[in-house]
Amino acid sequence: MPSAPLPEFQSSVKLKYVKLGYQYLVNHFLTLLLVPVMAAVSVELFQRGPGELAAVWRSLRLDLVHLLCSAFAVVFAAAVYFMSRPRPVFLVDYACYKPPPSCRVPFATFMEHTRLISDDPKSVQFQTRILERSGLGEETCLPPANHYIPPNPTMEASRAEAQLVIFSAIDDLVRKTGLKPKDVDILVVNCSLFSPTPSLSAMIVNKYKLRSNVHAGSNALVVSTEIITPNFYKGSRRDMLLPNCLFRMGAAAILLSNRRRDARRAKYRLVHVVRTHKGADDRAYRCVYEEEDDTGHSGISLSKDLMAIAGEALKSNITTIGPLVLPMSEQLLFFFTLVGRKLINPKWKPYIPDFKQAFEHFCIHAGGRAVIDELQKNLQLSAEHNKALFRIFNKICITNAMQQTSHNKYELNYIESKGRMRRGDRIWQIGFGSGFKCNSAVWKCIRTVKTPVDGPWADCIHRYPVDIPEVVKL
Repeated sequence: MPSAPLPEFQSSVKLKYVKLGYQYLVNHFLTLLLVPVMAAVSVELFQRGPGELAAVWRSLRLDLVHLLCSAFAVVFAAAVYFMSRPRPVFLVDYACYKPPPSCRVPFATFMEHTRLISDDPKSVQFQTRILERSGLGEETCLPPANHYIPPNPTMEASRAEAQLVIFSAIDDLVRKTGLKPKDVDILVVNCSLFSPTPSLSAMIVNKYKLRSNVHAGSNALVVSTEIITPNFYKGSRRDMLLPNCLFRMGAAAILLSNRRRDARRAKYRLVHVVRTHKGADDRAYRCVYEEEDDTGHSGISLSKDLMAIAGEALKSNITTIGPLVLPMSEQLLFFFTLVGRKLINPKWKPYIPDFKQAFEHFCIHAGGRAVIDELQKNLQLSAEHNKALFRIFNKICITNAMQQTSHNKYELNYIESKGRMRRGDRIWQIGFGSGFKCNSAVWKCIRTVKTPVDGPWADCIHRYPVDIPEVVKL
């Protein structure tokens, strides 16, 4: 078999080890600096006799008043520091909704229903091409109302979907954590496209008889979903047909706590949150937009500029979060390259920091093959990271373009189910939303997550990863 030229292979190996040496030197600079200093001090003390050491000690001794004042100052400063620190936020546990097999929508079923519903052959052909290129698998699900011919997007059906996905996720979370209704101090419900009266939060309060008062040192129940039933698009505009092909049902219920005693049973601790909002730009504001077409059919339009806007939002978010998480070696390379492009040669290729030096795991809102490819380009993810996103997309698809939290939890559950989550691991969750927003959350694993893990992957994790074929244009 032909092999790569030996000089090129040797050069790549040398470059790899040079970079590893540089990273070790810069990231451990203080340690490498202190070791010789401590060694020199130890040698100096060893060479001195007992009399000289006693004289040094007597010269440093303080009287009792000075000693007590110094101790009080140290204790006071420590108390002020610890009292002014923000409370830590722990992710105690979470649960993801797993649809029943009756909601499954294989490729052939979806296309058969589409042909029966639509009288526009071009729209059917367009949706077929989208599905072929999307990377979707045979296990994604749609709510019961979307299985009717034609779909039945009524208020009753929409509310039934909301109750199904939300209550199922909360019930699983209660079972896993032993959470009682009286223990919930804060309730947050995230759903952008379905706003009934009474609200979804009122629906949850009524179902579980939650309290109405909130106090410090709290448990927060966060429910994240998007209701698909009322948003089926019946028209023929291509930018509004995309959600029909890509959006699927799902929900996540998350228990957060800022009580320090919950650190013993929590899985993760929140380290950083960075939110980027591009809503001031009209292009970004309208790239995911709910509207009516010329025939009066309502739906969600996805702009052709969506990928570029998502890339710009991600770059802005990275610019903010990079200095918070990247090791000094990566920050220096980025800084020197930036200075070099400004002062020496503008044509120098910009340096993209290696975020694999800062995180062990990436949970990214994989809004389709194009989004995944854009993320891989901007973050320089490895082929294995990219394949992992495709595998999750193949199983779950996207809950919704406006719904990022629950999708990230399905990805997190996949990592846990594979037995890859270890104590001390750092996780970067990236989500996108209409408006247009890009949000980052950095978590640190507090305890190793043992398998098997309960969740949507429990009965099928052995079948993953799967090979997702590339679609070749003819």
